[in-house]
Amino acid sequence: MFSIEHEFDSTVITLVDEGPKPLQEDVVINSFAECVTLEQLDPRTDQIQKITLSPEQVRDLAAALDLPEGVYQIHERPDQGE
Repeated sequence: MFSIEHEFDSTVITLVDEGPKPLQEDVVINSFAECVTLEQLDPRTDQIQKITLSPEQVRDLAAALDLPEGVYQIHERPDQGE
């Protein structure tokens, strides 16, 4: 299950684990113009762990989900823009 909320400066997506037990903690994804953050509670330390990705890293992650094993580099074509 997941939820999507639009805030003033970001889109917030929350992923809730519904699989077989043991369940993982919720993952909160904040999508800003300049970066994307992923946050998850670490139950061992009771602290939020945070990862920050650039827009290019998010693009690469999305591409990697559909590619076989290997090393890749995405090149923007001049007509694609930044």
